[in-house]
Amino acid sequence: MTARYGVIAFALVVLPFLGGCRKAAPGNGLVTVKLQADWYPQPEHGGFYDAIAKGYYKDEGLDVQIVPGGPYISSEPLVASGAVQFGMNSSDHVMESIANADEPIVAVGATMQHDPQGIMVRADSPVKTWADLNGRTVAVKPGSTWWEFLVSKYKLDRVREIPATYSVANFLQDPNYIQQAFVTSEPYFTQKAGVPTRMLINKDAGYDPYRVFYTSKSFAQEHPEVVAKFVRASVRGWRDYMKDPTAANAMILKLNPALNADWMLYSYGALRDGHFITGDDASGDSVGQFDAARWQTLHDQLDQLHLLKKPIDVNAAFTTQFLK
Repeated sequence: MTARYGVIAFALVVLPFLGGCRKAAPGNGLVTVKLQADWYPQPEHGGFYDAIAKGYYKDEGLDVQIVPGGPYISSEPLVASGAVQFGMNSSDHVMESIANADEPIVAVGATMQHDPQGIMVRADSPVKTWADLNGRTVAVKPGSTWWEFLVSKYKLDRVREIPATYSVANFLQDPNYIQQAFVTSEPYFTQKAGVPTRMLINKDAGYDPYRVFYTSKSFAQEHPEVVAKFVRASVRGWRDYMKDPTAANAMILKLNPALNADWMLYSYGALRDGHFITGDDASGDSVGQFDAARWQTLHDQLDQLHLLKKPIDVNAAFTTQFLK
C-alpha cells in the first residue's frame, strides 16, 4: 500500500506453495492459509502480524503465512484462483474487480475504517482545497479511482497529471510539486528533510473506501469455519495492535529491514491519531466492521463515474457473516 523510497531490499523467506487449506501444516496439525499482502511488510499490516506474534491464529488452529506484495502484485486473481486464500485491497477495488474482471471475491473484514491516502502539498502551498489543484501538476498513479472521483467532483479540467514516482525526491526539490501520498509514510520523509507538509485526505472529500481483506466466494462457501477463524483472529490482532504495536513491529522490522523503528512509530502514530483503524468509535468496537450504507454510497460513486462495466449487487461484494 504505502509508497517506499529507493530500492527496497530485504530478506524474506520464500514460502513454498502449499495449495489450499484442506491439508494441515506438516507436524503441527494447523490448517495452512496464505494472506497476500498489498505491499511489503509494514505497520499498515500490523494487526495481522500481531495475530501471528501473539499466537491468535494458532489459537484458532491456523498457520497463517503472509506473502509480501509490491507495486506489481495484484492479489484479486490470486485469491480468485485459489493460489492464496486471502488478500488485501480497498473496497472500491473489490467492487471494480467483481464488475470489470468477473473476479468471484468477497470482502470479509475491514483492515482500516478509512483509507489514509490523499494529496500532499507543502505547508505553505496556496493549495488549500482540492479545487485549488486546477491549473497545477499532480503526480498520481495512473488509473487511480480516487483521483477520478476528485477530478469529477471538483471539475479539475485544467489539472495536469504525471505518473507517481513512489519517491519524495521531486517534492523536496520543487516547492510547487504536488503528489499523492499516504499520511503514514511520505510526510515522515519530508519532515526528516526539513520540509513541512499538509495532506488533503480523500475521505474528507467524500470518497471513503475501506481497506479490506477478502477471500474467494467459493472458499467462503466451502470453508466457512476457516474464514470465521481467520477473521476472528485478525480483528483481535488489530485491536491489540492499536493498543500496543511492540510485538508486531519487532516482527515486521525483521522481515523488512528497509524500515526503521522511528519510521514505524511514525506510521503507527498516524494510524492511531487519524482513527484509520478504529474509526471514530474510541471503544474499538468498529475495528474490522462494515457499514452497508457506506458500501452502497461507494458503489453509487463508482457507478456515477462509469467505472463499473456492469451492474453488481453491492451486498454480494462484502459480508458481515464472519464479523458477528
